[in-house]
Amino acid sequence: MAETHAAGLDVTSDAGLLELIGAEDPEREEALFAAARNVRAASYGQDVYFRGLIEFTNHCKNNCYYCGIRRDNRRVERYRLSPEGILNCCKMGDLLGYRTFVLQGGEDPWFTDDRIVEILQAIRGEYPGHAITLSIGERSRESYERFFRAGANRYLLRHETAAEDHYRKLHPESMSLRERKQCLVNLREIGYQVGAGFMVGTPFQTPGHLLADLRFLQELRPHMVGIGPFIPQADTPFGGCPQGSLRQTLRMIALTRLLLPHALIPATTALGTISPTGREKGLMAGANVVMPNLSPKNVRKLYALYDNKICTGDEAAECRLCMEGRIRDFCFVPNLARGDYAGGVPAP
Repeated sequence: MAETHAAGLDVTSDAGLLELIGAEDPEREEALFAAARNVRAASYGQDVYFRGLIEFTNHCKNNCYYCGIRRDNRRVERYRLSPEGILNCCKMGDLLGYRTFVLQGGEDPWFTDDRIVEILQAIRGEYPGHAITLSIGERSRESYERFFRAGANRYLLRHETAAEDHYRKLHPESMSLRERKQCLVNLREIGYQVGAGFMVGTPFQTPGHLLADLRFLQELRPHMVGIGPFIPQADTPFGGCPQGSLRQTLRMIALTRLLLPHALIPATTALGTISPTGREKGLMAGANVVMPNLSPKNVRKLYALYDNKICTGDEAAECRLCMEGRIRDFCFVPNLARGDYAGGVPAP
């Protein structure tokens, strides 16, 4: 890769990647970020794609040790949006110009396959040209196939960590990294544009674990990759742990961009939570997606995966205008189109 060779960056060997994962020298970091920006520009120019995020349930059957909506957190005020409420969010998103809806929630048994299919069919009937992304966790291959036939185009399922020893320290025994990875393989085989991803700075994480994440992404070749810093939530077993590093998160975004040149990579809300300009710095490190929140204001604070989440009180229109302005200030171009993967795989 010309950009990395010219900058003296080794992103092919394990030793080279480990050196860059831990690189603390500002000049070295900037060389990495500049190379990532150049690679992104070759596929997507200066465009930053908008996705309308709908957080429709904070019920979850799982008990992940880091997550604020984990099953055993009794301090969470639980909610579910009705199918009509979800459609109202889509209507707002369409009026604001968004052409992608992201339906995200905990693994909530109330939302059976039949209910998800009905919601997808209703959205697809109203918005035949829009992209519909699901992010509702692990389901059977048959479930994923039903959702795909009903109109879902994309599926986000962050693997969180690719190393078995690390996964076991973040999740209860009832959960399986092998199953998680198999779900991602199933989704890709069915024809979804697939999103994986991980947190940076989780308890017990080592540079070797982050290297394993990069190698897993190279093997999977996802269309989307979500990378954000670990931020503790007070009512979880990891509530007293330190948050992840902004700089290391940015380095992981840049390395992912270099290894997966065509990936769609969001500048996450978590980045903006740990730094006032975190999302903009994510774009400067190679990201090219933002996800403004379309959820009703009265439930946004309840979808508390971590503490101090930003943008919980903004109106959807205010959020879009604010984000557009900040993106333009950094010389990027807001793009409200579907923003499909540019890597040569036909979009479903």
